[in-house]
Amino acid sequence: MDLTTTLDLSAKGMSAQTTRLRVIAENLANSATTGSTPGSDPYRRKTVIFANTLDQSLNATTVGVRQVVPDMSAFPQRFDPGNPAADAQGYVKTPNVSSFVEVMDMKEAERSYSANLNVMETTRGIISRTVDLLR
Repeated sequence: MDLTTTLDLSAKGMSAQTTRLRVIAENLANSATTGSTPGSDPYRRKTVIFANTLDQSLNATTVGVRQVVPDMSAFPQRFDPGNPAADAQGYVKTPNVSSFVEVMDMKEAERSYSANLNVMETTRGIISRTVDLLR
């Protein structure tokens, strides 16, 4: 594997983690978004599904985002009879977003992004030193 392939692989990994971080940010931003009519569903958490694919041009397996899918877990409910989204019993469905889970996912995505960035910086350094030696 040559050094430019290493740069391409790191860039693809960083791109996948960027998508993951964007989805996490969207989840956190909507963690208090309820429905607007009685019994309506609130914001539904989204998750990223990754896929390993063979990149013919790089002759290597890369990671990418297969799709962003909704988390089909149940909505928690809270008693809030004054809310416009409350059902006949006074309960409001709240988003299935856990700030704790999102922050942990964010830290993991950040570490993966940083690892790919370190690989990229090291590879660039090797290329730069190689060019300096060839002068």
